Amino acid sequence: MLQIPCPHCGLRSEHEFIATGEFNPRPAQPEALDDAAWADHLYQRDNPDAPVLEHWWHVQGCRSWLVVRRDPHTQAVLEARAAGQGA
Repeated sequence: MLQIPCPHCGLRSEHEFIATGEFNPRPAQPEALDDAAWADHLYQRDNPDAPVLEHWWHVQGCRSWLVVRRDPHTQAVLEARAAGQGA
């Protein structure tokens, strides 16, 4: 079981959270993207062989959105921060 360090509630079980996928921040200038670039931004994912950034929602706790850096090989949570704290 994963233990996720919520910046508001402390260390919590993964069962309190919902993982919603890869963290994909909005482009700096979204109005400059054409339809193909938007489709690429919305639907293409990197799937790296390295730690990944993911969006998690603390649904059974403080209800905050978090950005979690997790190693997909070991399942270790390397860090977690509030979603509004930079990319």
